[in-house]
Amino acid sequence: MESHSALTLERQIAAALDWWREAGVDLAFADEPSGWLNPPADAAAAGIPPSANKAKPAGDAPPPAPVPRMGGDPGQWPQDLAQFREWWLAEPTLDAGGSAPRVAPRGNAGARLMVLVPMPEPEDGERLLAGREGALVGNMLAAMGIGEDAAYVAAALPRHMAEPDWRALDGEGLGAVLLHHLALARPERLLVLGRNILPLLGHDPAQSPAAIKETAIQGAAAQMLVPTLAGFAPGRLLENARQRALLWRRWLDWTDGER
Repeated sequence: MESHSALTLERQIAAALDWWREAGVDLAFADEPSGWLNPPADAAAAGIPPSANKAKPAGDAPPPAPVPRMGGDPGQWPQDLAQFREWWLAEPTLDAGGSAPRVAPRGNAGARLMVLVPMPEPEDGERLLAGREGALVGNMLAAMGIGEDAAYVAAALPRHMAEPDWRALDGEGLGAVLLHHLALARPERLLVLGRNILPLLGHDPAQSPAAIKETAIQGAAAQMLVPTLAGFAPGRLLENARQRALLWRRWLDWTDGER
């Protein structure tokens, strides 16, 4: 049997280093920090204090610029629906931009029913809810006995967005803009289709939509309480026949069979 002489300690260390180099490791790391920032030996010998070698911190960074509130100064908001529509399409602080166009609400002030949805449909152009969701809302209004000219249809957002951050939008002031919109529209009743809209209107997000009966709106003269019915967004209703039937039964109970 052939025997091999044991490697010397020097050769063992060299072999280990070669192995790590082959593995691509050519630097040593330690958990404890080393004194890289210590003054050099010649500086210490010259009596230069350590603090003189430390980089002086820059002045305090300026605070970040405040995020503009949506809509800007409330004192400059439009005071009638015609001006509001133009402002809704042009005010730069109302949204962060996107490829989809902004779409104005449609209808007249004092409508028998206001239908509020989260946002325009992706294919909307000049008319709000021009696609499948709009067809659903139109069929609902027809079944309710409410003509197009007797309804006011609006969205909480000016344009379609893929994934809106509703909580952030509320913090930026979207809820105040929406309540101002409702105060200008002055509907007899309000149908909210979209649970994400409810906190913008001052409702507790933990509250069941079925428990919501009215929405408080600060009008020009005094606070108004608008009877409110809340349900799922049109997209969800299109996918769920059970939710459509449930909303219809709640509508009949809410209006007590009125036509």
